[in-house]
Formats: sequence, C-alpha cells, structure tokens
Amino acid sequence: MANTSSARKAARVIARRTEVNTARRSHVRSSVRKVEEAIASGDKAAAAAALKAAEPEIMRAAQKGVVHRNAANRKVSRLAHRVAKLGK
Repeated sequence: MANTSSARKAARVIARRTEVNTARRSHVRSSVRKVEEAIASGDKAAAAAALKAAEPEIMRAAQKGVVHRNAANRKVSRLAHRVAKLGK
C-alpha cells in the first residue's frame, strides 16, 4: 500500500488510466473482430465499411499509447490487404 500522499495520488491516477486503457483496448479488439468476421463472410462491402470504422479506433489507441504505433500500423495494413484481396 502507498505510504505517501503523492504515492496514493499516483495509485489513483494509475487506476483511472488503467480503466480507460482497458476500455480503449477492448474497443480496438471489437472493431478488429468485426472486420475479420466480415472478411470471413466474404462480403467485401461490409469488410471495407468495418475497416473504415476500425482504422481510426486502432490509430487512436496507438496515439494514446495503448498499443505501439508500429503494431497499430501493421494491424491496419494487414487488415486492409485482406479486405483488398476479397475482390479478386
């Protein structure tokens, strides 16, 4: 347990940020899952729409430090490639 007032405040701040980060990570995972489900169904229009909704969510998480910037870019790139392949 924290002993000093600054450590107690830091613990409160960390708890708040952890809650926010957990929610943001959950939103990212949900949006990625929606894209993958649309890809699995073979519907290119739905997959493209889901990707368009997922990309800002993923990049916002990277901007906020929830996921690494390169990991977010890689995720978006791979999803976009898979959506583009649906048309062939």
